[in-house]
Amino acid sequence: MLVGMTALIILTYVLLGGVGPANQELTSMADLVPEALAAAGMTGWTSMPELGSSIWFTLITTLVLGVGIGVLAQPQLVVRFMTVKDNRSLNRAIMVGGPFVLIMTGVAFTAGALSNVYFYQTSGITALEAAGGNVDSIIPLFINEALPEWFVVIFMLALLAAAMSTLSSLFHTMGTSMGYDLWGNLRTKFKGADVRETERMRLSFKPSQIGTMVMIVVSVALAYILPISIIARATVMFMGLCVSAFLPALTHALYSKNPSTKAAITSLLFGTSAWFLWTVFVHVKESAALGICRALFGVDALLPMPLSVIDPLIIALPISMTTLTVVWYLDKKMCLLGKEAGVPNNEG
Repeated sequence: MLVGMTALIILTYVLLGGVGPANQELTSMADLVPEALAAAGMTGWTSMPELGSSIWFTLITTLVLGVGIGVLAQPQLVVRFMTVKDNRSLNRAIMVGGPFVLIMTGVAFTAGALSNVYFYQTSGITALEAAGGNVDSIIPLFINEALPEWFVVIFMLALLAAAMSTLSSLFHTMGTSMGYDLWGNLRTKFKGADVRETERMRLSFKPSQIGTMVMIVVSVALAYILPISIIARATVMFMGLCVSAFLPALTHALYSKNPSTKAAITSLLFGTSAWFLWTVFVHVKESAALGICRALFGVDALLPMPLSVIDPLIIALPISMTTLTVVWYLDKKMCLLGKEAGVPNNEG
C-alpha cells in the first residue's frame, strides 16, 4: 500500500510537470467548478469553500472530522489494537503508523484533485465530467488512462492488500459477534446452559463461521445494490456510526480505573440511536435518499440549513459522551451508597 500510494503521487506530479506547475494549474481552474457545487459554496480545488456554506459544513463535519475521528473506533482496528503486547509496541508503531496514515490520506485527496488537471489538459473537461458524474470512477479512470501499465499492476496489488487486510478483520469481527456474542448469549439465556468459557467458545465456533459467510454474502449483495458515487458517503457513514457507538465506551474501558458496564452500554445505545435519528430525519444527503422523513412528514429533512448538512457524528458523539459521563457518575454514586449500606457489588 505504501509503495503504491507513494508511486501514485510521484507519477502524478511528474505527468503534470512538477509540483509547482501542477498545483498552479489546479488553482487556475477555479472557474471550472460545476455550477451546482459553486452555488453550494465551492470556490476551487485548492481553496476552502465559502464559510458557512453547505459545502463548507460537509467538508469540515463529514470529510475532515468524519474521516479524522472516524478511524479511531472502527471494529477491525480496535481488534488489532487489543492484540498489541505492550506499550512499547505502540510507541514503536507511531514511527511507522504516523507517516503511513499521512501518505494514505494525503495522496488520495491530492491525486484526486490533481486528476482534474490531467483531464482538462487532455480532454478539456473536469474529472467528474470525464467519469460521467460517477465520483467512484475518477481515480480508476485516471490511473488507467494516464499512468503506465506497470503502475496499474502495482496499484492493483496495493488495493488487494488494503482490501484483504480490512475485509479479513471486518468479516471475522462480524462473524464472531454473530456467533459468540449473539448466539452464545442467547443460547445461555434461553437454554440456561451453564458452561465454562472455553466450552462456550468451542460451541460458538461453527456459528461464527456461518456468521462470517453471511456477512460476506451481504457485503457482495450491497456492492451491487448500492448506487454510484457511494464509496465516500458509505465510508463516512460507517465511520460516523462506529465513533458514535463505540468511541466513548472504548476510551472509557482503556483509561478509566473504575469502568462501568452500565455506562458503556447506555452510551452505545444513545450514541447509535442519535446517529440513526439524525441520519434518517435531518442529514439531507441520507434522509432524502431513504425517503422515510418525506413519507412521514412530507419533507426531506426536518431541520433547515446548516443543521441539515451537519454530519450525524457531530450530534451523536457528544450525546454518547455525555450519556456515558452521567451514567458512570450515577453508577459510581450508587456503588458508594451500596457499600455504605453493606450491599455487595456484583457487577462484572
